[in-house]
Amino acid sequence: MSIQVRNIHKEFGTFTALHNVNLDFHSGELVALLGPSGCGKTTLLRIIAGLEQADSGEVILDGEETSNTHVRDRNVGFVFQHYALFKHMTVFDNVAFGLRMKPRAERLNKAQIAEKVHSLLKLVQLDWLADRFPSQLSGGQRQRIALARALAVEPKVLLLDEPFGALDAKVRKELRRWLRRLHDELHITSIFVTHDQEEALEVADRVVLMNQGRVEQIGTPEAVYQHPATPFVYGFLGSANQFHREESVAFARPHEIDIHTAPGHAAGIPARVVRLLRFGLSTRVELDSLDETATQHYEVELGAEQAQALNLSEGQLVHLSAKQLKVFEHSKVALAS
Repeated sequence: MSIQVRNIHKEFGTFTALHNVNLDFHSGELVALLGPSGCGKTTLLRIIAGLEQADSGEVILDGEETSNTHVRDRNVGFVFQHYALFKHMTVFDNVAFGLRMKPRAERLNKAQIAEKVHSLLKLVQLDWLADRFPSQLSGGQRQRIALARALAVEPKVLLLDEPFGALDAKVRKELRRWLRRLHDELHITSIFVTHDQEEALEVADRVVLMNQGRVEQIGTPEAVYQHPATPFVYGFLGSANQFHREESVAFARPHEIDIHTAPGHAAGIPARVVRLLRFGLSTRVELDSLDETATQHYEVELGAEQAQALNLSEGQLVHLSAKQLKVFEHSKVALAS
């Protein structure tokens, strides 16, 4: 199912959550809505689901405008951050719930429901937990059960609101790989909200960068990371160093900065090494500029050979130069902030 969002505007009192947002989601793709807290991504997701009403604009599902369509009739599956499982029901009954609540004319018989539930539990690799209760499951298992429950009613659209936000880092990484494999198998049009840049870049077919209720950039993970359209996108997607000029600001990634230690080396920006962090084959160097009136912080990433050759120490004075820079005029910076 394709989804079109046309001129969606939403206010909560004096706060504008969405400023006339326009987006197209293609049938069968997995899209991430990415941005900081309060940027409007969850509000947009809830409007698409029918859980929230826009002040103006349209949501078009498979060519049909849905303003007057009840949430239960939109054929949308919704997965919440905190699972929303029924604590008094077993895993089996949680997944079966939506099937049992269908109108009598559409409802499967008891044997068919059981067959479908077990099939879904196998799909999410948890069929052996059918008789457990949510309190007996880990966070990652609960989230997979929540996804199985959403899939049970055969939605044409799957919406996930920070689906892994309540989990620890290791489980998040495992589950996002699992979600990507599951999507490749099912090909349901899916939109998931996240503030985790790595999660969006690793899982999604396309990424929608949002900031202050507006769309900053749309593109493949590679495109938005390699070719950021605005200062916000550059700064939000991974670490970035800023270099301010009179009429512009320039950005460079930590691996795009060279450190010079030769005595008397005057080229580049003078800085002091503040901290050295060694992680396996890479070293992260944190530095401060020497301008006491406006201290600027920098971060440089070095390979093992580079770090060994430089032999840096905390407090050492060095000079920094960029291998490449992405420059934005100050007018664009103001618009993006």
